[in-house]
Amino acid sequence: MAGLGIKLARFAIVLAIFALWEILSRTGLVNPRLLPSASDTLSTLGDLLQRAGVRNDLAVTAREVLTAFALAVPVGALIGYLIAEHRYFADVMKPLLFFAFSIPKSIFLPMFILVFGVGFAQKVGFGFFSTIFIVIMSTTTAVESVKVDHLKVARSYGATATQTALRVYLPSMLPVLLEALRISMIFNLTGVILAEMYASRDGIGHQIASWGENFQMKQLLAGVVMIAVIAMTFNELVRWVETRCSHWRT
Repeated sequence: MAGLGIKLARFAIVLAIFALWEILSRTGLVNPRLLPSASDTLSTLGDLLQRAGVRNDLAVTAREVLTAFALAVPVGALIGYLIAEHRYFADVMKPLLFFAFSIPKSIFLPMFILVFGVGFAQKVGFGFFSTIFIVIMSTTTAVESVKVDHLKVARSYGATATQTALRVYLPSMLPVLLEALRISMIFNLTGVILAEMYASRDGIGHQIASWGENFQMKQLLAGVVMIAVIAMTFNELVRWVETRCSHWRT
């Protein structure tokens, strides 16, 4: 019952936000040209999803996001694991990683355009760059969270490096890594959308930028809602997997 009550409270908050949005626009408290009503925005979203061009842009963005994510996660996880397993490299690299992570990634976007041009590689590369630092730091933290006693027991029984990784590290790290995946996908999606808005010929970010430049507020807000729903859907999917794996937490 407590879980149901929390879900109902969340739904009520979302409903209240949309109701307030509708009231502000319909009553003229906010200029409807600047803030179209929620109902008009959702209706526009339905119309946009029926357009082949918008669906094609969504498919382009999905390919870029998934490619960047598929590259950044294993590479970042491997680097994070190697750093955490070697004390000297951890002492050297961890402060540098935090410095690099604190720098706004958007200032490097023009460099990616100069190197890769305007196209698929540029957007995937920037998405990769936006994601890999959070993956490295999360993996390093996850490896360091593994209990030393568990490693000692595994090694005392003659476990190989592969067996230790699969039977000790992975079960202990998986809940932390799944939480990191949710966060890293946000950085990844943000990076790709930003690259599409800055310089691109296709993708949903390019469409959103075009709607904003042409003052098409209904389409712009519909695009924002679209991206928000996609991000929240992925977030909840990983959260569900995380709860299924919670019994692995050690």
